[in-house]
Amino acid sequence: MTDAVPLRQRLLSIDALRGLVILFMLLDHVRETFLLHRQVSDPMTIDSTEPALFVSRTLAHLCAPVFVLLTGLSAWLYGQKYQGRRDVSAFLFKRGLFLVVLEFTLVNFAWTFQLPPSVIYMQVIWAIGVSMIALAALVWLPRPLLIALAVVIIAGHNLLDGLHFETGSALHVPWAILHERSWIEVGDSLRLRITYPVLPWIGVIALGYCLGPWFAKSMQPTLRQRYLLLGGVSAWVGFVVVRAANGYGDTPWQAYDNGVQTLMSFFNITKYPPSLLFLALTLGIGLLLLLAFEQAGAKRWISMLATFGAAPMFFYLLHLYVLKILYVVCVALFGLNHGNYFGFDGMGAIWLVALLLPLALYPPVHWFAGLKARRRDLAWLKYL
Repeated sequence: MTDAVPLRQRLLSIDALRGLVILFMLLDHVRETFLLHRQVSDPMTIDSTEPALFVSRTLAHLCAPVFVLLTGLSAWLYGQKYQGRRDVSAFLFKRGLFLVVLEFTLVNFAWTFQLPPSVIYMQVIWAIGVSMIALAALVWLPRPLLIALAVVIIAGHNLLDGLHFETGSALHVPWAILHERSWIEVGDSLRLRITYPVLPWIGVIALGYCLGPWFAKSMQPTLRQRYLLLGGVSAWVGFVVVRAANGYGDTPWQAYDNGVQTLMSFFNITKYPPSLLFLALTLGIGLLLLLAFEQAGAKRWISMLATFGAAPMFFYLLHLYVLKILYVVCVALFGLNHGNYFGFDGMGAIWLVALLLPLALYPPVHWFAGLKARRRDLAWLKYL
């Protein structure tokens, strides 16, 4: 295998994995749009959650951690392409700030269709943006220290779960931003909903940055793939051991009379904020998928996934507005058939829409990904 092939394939595999988790995200957002009358808690309530819904939601758990990990990895690759840590730091700060602004404006409007907004949801784009801003400072740390910091945050932040500050406390707002899913009252007419507290995500993006040398031009593909296998298996073994102990890292699981429900309980993990077990499970799968995609080579389905992964922010905004328009059209045509909502009756329809939408969205995403590749002179395209 020549040096050129590994170079192309390692980048293609990153975009392909990003594309796959984007499609899982689409599935979850179809569910959130057309199954609002059957919302799930975090973690899910096993007694009232059907297996099909559980599997769909669990698949979507891969989205945020894998995407944030790849954001850190891509930042390292950016530094290899340009002038090192100074350029990386500047890019991370500017793009992170751009994402925070985007969350507060176009993304929030796509969810609410409300101007001026009465609620701003600080969700995954906000978390990625703040994590990038944090990484802009952290890239100056020596790699061993940054690895240690990332591991301590990921493995140890659940020790802080019991810490809480009441509304009115000087620490309420910073702690809500860092580690507690909560509300922030801005005034009589505006509230902020912290859905994604950022502390664990800072650990994930830092870990992704530290994985960068695995993807250096000088790294032999076989050695990189060995590292990916070791990392993925280690994360999974860690998940099973800690989960079986049932004492740390997430809400305890329990045995049911039904074996399926027992299995669901074992894998029923907390996303807001992401627990140690949530991150061990999802990041382990992510590393193993990255290995599998690199070994798959430049197959057509890999290239198609990579197309979605090459224009992630464009796809994100496009699919949110398409889903909102579809929902409004359905309400106009069929009315509110589930209380205050229009919704589908089961998961079958959710999966069908989630399978059809990528076919409809592929042409515009393919066009935009091509535009990004051709027009590297347009600096603003890097932010999408």
